[in-house]
Amino acid sequence: MENQKKLIIGLFGFGVVGEGLYKVLQQTPSLNASIKKVCIKNYGKKRNAPASLFTTDKDDLLNDLDINVIVEVIDDADAAFEIVKTALLNGKDVVSASKKMIAEHLPELLELQKQTGRSFLYESAACASIPVIRNLEEYYDNDLLHSIKAIVNGSTNFILTKIFEEGLDFKEALLLAQQSGFAESDPKLDVEGHDAVNKWSFLLTHAYGIIENPSEILFNGIQNIHIADSIVAKTKNRQIKLVAEAKKLSNGKVAAFVLPQFVNDTDPLAFVKNEFNGVVIESSFADKQFFYGKGAGSFPTASAVLSDISALRYGYKYEYKKLYHHQPHQLSDDFFLRVFVSFDNLSFIPRNRFEWIDEWHIGEERKYLTGVISFSALKESNWWKENGNSLILLPDSIIEETHTRKIKKRSLELAGIA
Repeated sequence: MENQKKLIIGLFGFGVVGEGLYKVLQQTPSLNASIKKVCIKNYGKKRNAPASLFTTDKDDLLNDLDINVIVEVIDDADAAFEIVKTALLNGKDVVSASKKMIAEHLPELLELQKQTGRSFLYESAACASIPVIRNLEEYYDNDLLHSIKAIVNGSTNFILTKIFEEGLDFKEALLLAQQSGFAESDPKLDVEGHDAVNKWSFLLTHAYGIIENPSEILFNGIQNIHIADSIVAKTKNRQIKLVAEAKKLSNGKVAAFVLPQFVNDTDPLAFVKNEFNGVVIESSFADKQFFYGKGAGSFPTASAVLSDISALRYGYKYEYKKLYHHQPHQLSDDFFLRVFVSFDNLSFIPRNRFEWIDEWHIGEERKYLTGVISFSALKESNWWKENGNSLILLPDSIIEETHTRKIKKRSLELAGIA
C-alpha cells in the first residue's frame, strides 16, 4: 500500500549518526525499512557492518532505481547539497542531518521540493531528539506564535554548565568537552555560535516563514564568556546560556538573534544542563510549552532521522505553512536590548552607543556595566565581540522602541533634565 510503502534506503555517511541509524533500524523491523547501500569515503576502514554494504561511489546509491530514500548524514555541506539535489531530481525522498547545508541552501532546496514533489525532511538537523520542526510546522499558527527561545547547541551548553557549576575557566571547560566527545578538535563552529545560527535560520522558516541566510542574523558564541560573568550571574540567581531567540513585535515583524543570555533560575532553560537542548515556545492560547531532550549523540540524532524515515511511509512532506499559506513575517532591526557587558579596558567600550547605562561597576578587576542599546547599533559594529569584551543579554532583554522612548523620557524627567 502506498500509504505504508516499503522504504529502501541509500545511506551517505557511517560515522556516529550513520552507524547509530544502522543499529536502530535493525532493532525496529516494524518500520518496513532497510538499508541497501552505504556510501563512505574510506573503504578500508573497519566498520561494524558487512563489507558488502559499503561503496565509495555515490552513483551506486543515487542511480539505483530500487532505492527510494536517500539518508544523508555527512560533514561536508557542499557535497551534501549535491547529494540531496541529485536525489530529489532522481525522484527519491531525502532525509538529512546537515544543518549547515540546509541553512546555506534553503531557497534552492525549497525550489527543488516544489519542482520534484518529493519529501525533504531534516528533523535531526536541529535539537536532535526534540521534534521541534514538526511541532512548529503542524501545531503553531504563526499569527498566534509569540516567541520561541531555545538552547540548540549541546557543546556550548556543556561548556557553560562546567564553567557555572564547577568553576572551570573557558579553556578548561572546552578541553573537557572535547575529551567527552561533545566538541570537535576544531570547536569554532560550536563555540563561536555558527552551528546555533545555522539551525536558527531554518527554524525561523518553520516558525515564522522567514527565509534568511545565517550570515544576516546577529549572533555570537560563548568564546568571550569570563568566569567573572558567572560569578555575577550567581549573585543574581541567574545562569548563562547561549540562547537562540525570536519574538514577534507589536509592528508584526520579528526580532531574532543568537546570543549569550542571563536566564533566571526559575526559567525552564535554566534546567537544561550539559549536552541537552531545550525549547520554550509561547503562543496566544497554549501559553508556554517546554521541550527538553538530548541535542547530540549517536542514538538521539538517529532517533530523529528514524522519525523522518517513518513519516516517509505515509508520504509526509513539510508544507512550510508559515511561508506558503500565511503572510510570511520579516525580521526587524527596530528594537532595543537590555545588556550586560564585562570588560578589562573601559576605552574599548563606546559609551555613546548606549541609549542609557543603568549600572557601572568599574572598581573590580573585571569591570562591567548594564544598560540599553539599539539592536541596529550592535549590528553596525563588532566592538562587543573584540578586545576581551563579553556581552550577555539580560532577562526579558527585548524592548520595543515606543516603550524605550517612554522610559527614557521618564528617566530624564526624574533627573530634572526634561
